[in-house]
Amino acid sequence: MSNLFPERHKTTVLEVFDTLFNRHYTGATLLVTAPHSTRRTNGRRAIGSPVVGSRNAPKRNAMRFTAALLVALASLVAGPNDALAAGPQHHDQVPGFYRLKVGDLEVTALLDGPTVLDLHWLTGKKATLDGVVKALQEDPHMLDAADTGFLVNTGKQLILVDAGSGTWFGGGAFGHLVGNLRSAGYRPEEVDLVLVTHLHSDHVGGLTTHDGNRVFPNADVYVAKAESDFWLSPEVAAKAPKDAQQFFQSAQGIAAPYIKAGKWHTFSDSDPIVDGMQLVPLHGHTSGHTGYLFSSQGKQILFWGDTIHGQRVQLQHPEVTVVFDIDPPAALATRNQLLSRLAGEDIVIAGPHMLFPGFGRLHKEGSGYSWAPVAFTDQWVDK
Repeated sequence: MSNLFPERHKTTVLEVFDTLFNRHYTGATLLVTAPHSTRRTNGRRAIGSPVVGSRNAPKRNAMRFTAALLVALASLVAGPNDALAAGPQHHDQVPGFYRLKVGDLEVTALLDGPTVLDLHWLTGKKATLDGVVKALQEDPHMLDAADTGFLVNTGKQLILVDAGSGTWFGGGAFGHLVGNLRSAGYRPEEVDLVLVTHLHSDHVGGLTTHDGNRVFPNADVYVAKAESDFWLSPEVAAKAPKDAQQFFQSAQGIAAPYIKAGKWHTFSDSDPIVDGMQLVPLHGHTSGHTGYLFSSQGKQILFWGDTIHGQRVQLQHPEVTVVFDIDPPAALATRNQLLSRLAGEDIVIAGPHMLFPGFGRLHKEGSGYSWAPVAFTDQWVDK
């Protein structure tokens, strides 16, 4: 255990002890052991009594010595602490990435930005939503969320699962994924593949700048055929409600430079893309909403896209849907089936809207589920 005091303070304390001891305690001892005093009476020498009070002097002086020593020690200890307390605060935060070992895979969560789910985005029974409103009054952080992408290093390929919002969604609140990618030791040019769970702009906005440049110039982008056909179709877009037009416009603008470069690819539910990765159809939220299950050395991790938006609401009430679900009944059925399966298996979940870094496991709890975040570790071990 390290010493609480620097070496220079050790020396000072010893010197103080020595000085105080010699000044108070040693003098008192000499006083007690001094020879009897003498005086003359009628011209003759007489032996007198010892000096008055010599028996109590050691105790008094020892008490004075102890008090003085404590004061000296206090001044030495207080000095460094006061200096530390007066130091400036550091308001900068650590970079927004966190690595996880899954078998032989290195999985890195990349924060695009924190967010708060809008209460009005939730849909469900009035009694349930009223309960959420009441709970929010007691806990205003109940709907805290995040927008996160995930980088999988297989040892052979760098695979990005979703790319965050970039500047296409959130009014400038996001767009940190590439910076955090660099902080994690990688460059956008090194990314080989991008697996897209769906084409909502908070998952693909980070692929393309607003002026049409590919952020990941060497990456091939993979998306479910049903998803691509829906959002990139001018005919479907023309029939969509006015409020949904922005989603079509952003999807088409984001995809365009990759399509032009021949780097936009679609797949069916059974097409092989990456060794050790299985496609998991999660239809309902969008037409081609897809999860990706990676396996390595007996360990598994599932990237489940938008299965959950508000973890503290939808895990306890899976029946609550969101206004962005294209087919709410299908989204609900998919969520119920998936949550039930995951609660009984040792599979790490990577959730882009779970609180960062979004890694955890599910457990059944009452009529709903509880989220067990992966424990932080500074060791390179499976968690």
